[in-house]
Amino acid sequence: MNRKLICGAGALTASLLAAMPAWAQEAAAAAPVPNPGNNAWMMTSTLLVLMMILPGLALFYGGLTRSKNMLSTMTQIGGVTALAMLMWVMFGYGLAFGPEGNQFISWGKFFLAGVTPDSTAATFTDEVISEYLFISFQMTFSAITIALVLGSVVERMKFSAVMAFAVVWLLIVYYPIAHMVWEARGVFFAMGALDFAGGTVVHINAGVSALVAALLLGKRKGFPTEPMPPHSLTLTFVGTGMLWVGWFGFNAGSALEANGSAALAMINTFVATASAALFWMLAERFSGHKGSALGYCSGIIAGLVAVTPAAGNSGPFGAIVLGAVASIVCFIFVSKVKPALGYDDSLDAFGIHGVGGIVGAIGTGIVCAPSLGGPGAADYSIGGQLVTQILAVVATIVLSVVGTAIAIFIAKALTGLRVSPEVESDGLDIGEHGERAYN
Repeated sequence: MNRKLICGAGALTASLLAAMPAWAQEAAAAAPVPNPGNNAWMMTSTLLVLMMILPGLALFYGGLTRSKNMLSTMTQIGGVTALAMLMWVMFGYGLAFGPEGNQFISWGKFFLAGVTPDSTAATFTDEVISEYLFISFQMTFSAITIALVLGSVVERMKFSAVMAFAVVWLLIVYYPIAHMVWEARGVFFAMGALDFAGGTVVHINAGVSALVAALLLGKRKGFPTEPMPPHSLTLTFVGTGMLWVGWFGFNAGSALEANGSAALAMINTFVATASAALFWMLAERFSGHKGSALGYCSGIIAGLVAVTPAAGNSGPFGAIVLGAVASIVCFIFVSKVKPALGYDDSLDAFGIHGVGGIVGAIGTGIVCAPSLGGPGAADYSIGGQLVTQILAVVATIVLSVVGTAIAIFIAKALTGLRVSPEVESDGLDIGEHGERAYN
């Protein structure tokens, strides 16, 4: 922008302020005004995250199931998404970002009390955005996190149990962890843990919770002796593409401004993901298999998960390495560790989101170092930051395990967990919703 125009605008503003009464000058100086460009970017980012869930995640997960469970999988994702949105404006925002609180939880602004179109929320600089916009952006994060958990329990869990589980899980797991990581008073925030867009809050949280839920729910009927291949890798591929595009809102939007940090997150979301997709296919070849479309899609998700906490905390080449490492580690867990242990994580929510999130969260402590091209301070200590990252990861895992177990047991007591063996055999589309994806 032309420097003379900026100076001229500043002089005009100063002259207008000088003509105001003293009380009006104080009010004008005190009232922060959202930057229209930042507001527009955050509106776009919020809609991109919604696209990640519906239709992105719904198609990605739905294509990986058997055809008789396609609609039930998509409906479960849609149901918890709508539920999470309503819970966020009633309780979630106040519990995660309320005006009162401590290191572990906040409170206030329940039912958005006191929030108006003129309310603002601070960004990471001296800028502000509309508070309604910040609420909406964070609302989509809560919705996609609970939706990710469902990848481990599809094809056998009642819709009513899914909804009951979601209510309890959001209240006792997601909201406290979001507060601890992203709110200035939060214990992990105060420790200096780095999580740009949700490595701990979203992916470790969802992945570990998915594993606990799968273990408590039990295996699908016929697993692992009966073949249960994806019914439509075409739809999974389409969903993968939507997730990748939407993830730019997820990662770059977490800068809360249209600035250089958002641009860094954007390029990292490109290159880490590309690296991970190719390295997953290479891992397939080195293990004696053909590079597959499913492997390509899995690698993309692994890279996106790993770069999420590092999006604005890494240089591009650090992101490339992080994506490659996460992809290989996730491949090993999905193809070797999972079969060896025999647990039924239906769509590998833990193997990709949980494991990839752990690799990404810990790896962020390394790639943030300026000596490796990261944006860390000149006196950045890799060792010290790694300790902080590991502590945050371990604490998140513990909270996710305990909270998920409680939520599952409450859902079981309220509704029962599993559909009947007959419904599971016929498919949840007909048994739970009375319709079929394909006629």
